[in-house]
Order: sequence, then structure tokens, then C-alpha cells
Amino acid sequence: MPLLTRSAARLWTCAPAPADVRVFHASLPGYAPTPLTELPALAADLGVARVFVKDESNRLGLPAFKVLGASWAIHRLLAAADGPLTLVTATDGNHGRAVARTARLLGQRAHVLVPKGVHPAAADAIATEGARVTHVDGPYDEAVRRAAEVAKEPGSVLVQDTAWPGYEEIPGWIVEGYSTLFAEVDDQLAAAGAESPDLVAVPVGVGSLAQAAVTHYRSRPAPGPSLLSVEPDAAPCVLTGLTHGRPLSVPTGDTAMAGLNCGTPSGLAWPFLRDGLDAAVAVSDSGSARAARDLAALGISSGPCGAASLAGVRAAVAQGLVLESAATVVLISTEGAAANPRSHGTG
Repeated sequence: MPLLTRSAARLWTCAPAPADVRVFHASLPGYAPTPLTELPALAADLGVARVFVKDESNRLGLPAFKVLGASWAIHRLLAAADGPLTLVTATDGNHGRAVARTARLLGQRAHVLVPKGVHPAAADAIATEGARVTHVDGPYDEAVRRAAEVAKEPGSVLVQDTAWPGYEEIPGWIVEGYSTLFAEVDDQLAAAGAESPDLVAVPVGVGSLAQAAVTHYRSRPAPGPSLLSVEPDAAPCVLTGLTHGRPLSVPTGDTAMAGLNCGTPSGLAWPFLRDGLDAAVAVSDSGSARAARDLAALGISSGPCGAASLAGVRAAVAQGLVLESAATVVLISTEGAAANPRSHGTG
């Protein structure tokens, strides 16, 4: 599908995330901001002034950003719970491990449903956190449906990072948890002598991280930075919905970008993506693999989902997106190479 651009998004506004989210994360053992690394070689490659990569390859001991959302949502849940819980979720890998890790640290149980196509090593990593792992012979959307059914059992609660009518509070908490990532970027850019970025590229599965990006940047005086969503061409649910002007489900195919292999956008995220995204693009596995190799050569460990942000900017520029020579670009690398074993050797 071709690049989609929308000129009005930078003027749209919304309310900010709660300020106490970052305070909570800062209280966790082992918390530290993940690196924001400047890569002049990529700036030269893209023809811009500065490029920074937000490196989520080691977030609170896990190889992806997802624990930010899971920890905050589970904190909110347990504050109101009367007893121990079984935390149920479906995952393409990183979210499930984050739920399982948080459950283990807090003395709770976890049951994680894993769809077809997730690498066995990723499922094993979830099991090593002490979670019960159930394999679903179907795509991510089917695993989510199954998880919602399992969570109806007594003592269980669904901790899912996608929303639908009637299930919005917990996904909303997860999105709030991601706000810490963007608050860190603000501080790190300021420390590097950079102003607000001109373009932020965000990998998209169901769209919760992109919702957090929109919330962060559109809750400030307009115009903010341009926001680019990047999806695998095997599962471009947000790009398809934006193209048609309404949320749509798409069939998903096989992709190395397993964490982005989602066929339906989050109902909670959709209004933010519809109104707050400036551009959307889909990328191939080969484009993501090339980006991961290029980032590795520059010292950044990035799996195929994380590297999708660089692949997306390259694809968008090739399709006509104009970046000014004085621009500052921020790439959100959502996972390290260890998060997705399928990335090794793909091309």
C-alpha cells in the first residue's frame, strides 16, 4: 500500500497522560531511562541534521518496551484487588513476557496465550517467567478472543493491550504506561541540545504505542512533530483503516515483525490514530531486516519490529515524504534483537 499523509494532524489536540506514571516507573527497582542514541551516519543517509534512536533493547531487564505498560496497568489492578489474581493475556511475544515478569515479581499468576507464528524461543521466554503458556492455532486476533474467554474464569483478569467496546479501562492504563518512554525522550533531546523533533517514527501493531505518542505530542501547543506509523505489509490494519476512513480488520500473513502482526486496531487507539497521525506506511520484511543490520552496524541492537521505524522512514521518503535538511528525526526502536529470534539471518 502507498504512503498515506494527512496535513491536519499536527493541529489536533488532546489531554496529556497522567504525570504520576513516570513517578511510578522511577520507583521500580532497576529503573533507568533507556538510551537515546544519536547516529550521524543515519542523518547523512536520510539527508537531515540529526537522527536519534530510542533504544528499548533493555527496559527493566526485558528486551522490549512493553513492561512500561504492563507494570503500570497491573499496579492499578492490584491496588483495587481483594486477593491474588491470574493475569491473562494474548501476545505476539513481548507484551506476554512483560505481564508474566510483572506477575512473578508481584506474586501473582499469569496465563499467556500465544498465536501461531510466534517463535518457540519467545514462547519459552514467557514460560521461564513462571507463566502458563497456551498455544493457539490461529492468528493474533484469535488468541485475543481466546484470552478474553479464559479471563472469565473466577480469579482471572484480562490484561490486554488492545481495546474494544466494553473493554477499555485496562488497555487505557497500558497506554498511559508507555508515556514514560516519550517523557524520557524529551529530557534526553534537551540534554543533547536538540529541540522538539520534527518527525517521530513509531512501529504499530494494534496501535497502543502510537496512541501514547499521539497523546504525548498532541497534548502540547501545536504544531508538534510529524508522527509516522509503520506496519508490516503483511498486517497493515491502521494504514488500511486510515485509507478508508474507518477502523477495519485485515487478514494477516507471515512476517518476521511478529510483534506487529495484528489484524485489528485497538478501538481505544483508533480515534487518536485517525486524528493525530501525520503519515502511515507499510514495510516489507526485507526492508526491516536491512534496517536491523544497519542499526547493528552502528551499535544498536534492534529486532525486526524495532527496526521497522527506520525502514518506515526510508520507505516514506522513497514515496515522497519530504524531510527538511535541518530536521531532527526520532526513531522508536521498540525491541532488541533478543526479543525476536526470527530476525537472525532474515533478509
